[in-house]
Amino acid sequence: MTRSMSRLKLYKVLGATLSALTFSLAAMTVSAQELDTSVSKEVESVVISGINKARPQLVVESVKKSPVNGLYQAKIENGPTLFVSADGQYVLATDMYQVVAGGFVNLQEVEREEYRKELAHRLDENHDDAIVYSPKGEVKGVVNVFTDVDCGFCQRLHQEVAELNEMGIELRYLAYPRSGLNSESYNKIASAWCADDQQKAMNKLKAREEIAMNVCENNPVADHYALGNRIGVRGTPALLLDDGTLLPGYLPAKELAARIGVASAN
Repeated sequence: MTRSMSRLKLYKVLGATLSALTFSLAAMTVSAQELDTSVSKEVESVVISGINKARPQLVVESVKKSPVNGLYQAKIENGPTLFVSADGQYVLATDMYQVVAGGFVNLQEVEREEYRKELAHRLDENHDDAIVYSPKGEVKGVVNVFTDVDCGFCQRLHQEVAELNEMGIELRYLAYPRSGLNSESYNKIASAWCADDQQKAMNKLKAREEIAMNVCENNPVADHYALGNRIGVRGTPALLLDDGTLLPGYLPAKELAARIGVASAN
């Protein structure tokens, strides 16, 4: 199976899983009389028309009922969930919180947490599209890193890859160009994925050295970027652990090892 085919299969599975998780989680937050979150074609059309009136470039993946009567959830492709009024004239770009005894529950974060767990599991099964730095001996822990080559703390983390490998930690890079997909950062990081020696290209870029620009077709950067947005990545480095935890920002090697339960080699 080619990389592009395996990647397509992986993302189709993840997309289907997210849809199932989203439905089940939403169902838990509504009353027994409103387990069905589906909407009519008429409502869907009104909601999408309202969004596209303001932002024609946005692609709406799905529209469903929210836990609040008269308010609908619209999932934006590679973007957030918007809450839209029934007439499509009012939009809330925020997370929704459910009132429970003793506090509030962020419903969108619950969905993201479940999706992150599933994503981490799937990446364990298939990480052909990651640039992987593996220890020579036993792999005691794994960290998936959404990275940008121009990010200072990403470069700092990369300087500790050898130390992490010595402790038995495998680092898997996923691409997240912070400036977006139409940027110089995208061209750089895509060129690393398109290079014959991906690690060598990544090492140079992380050391602020130049490499030949070669943005090949079917590179996985856009897919990685979309996954990052979907799980709540807002900056780099963003560390996705095996249990689905997303750690924003840099952690020194020894702290990262302790966080994932791997003892320091020293």
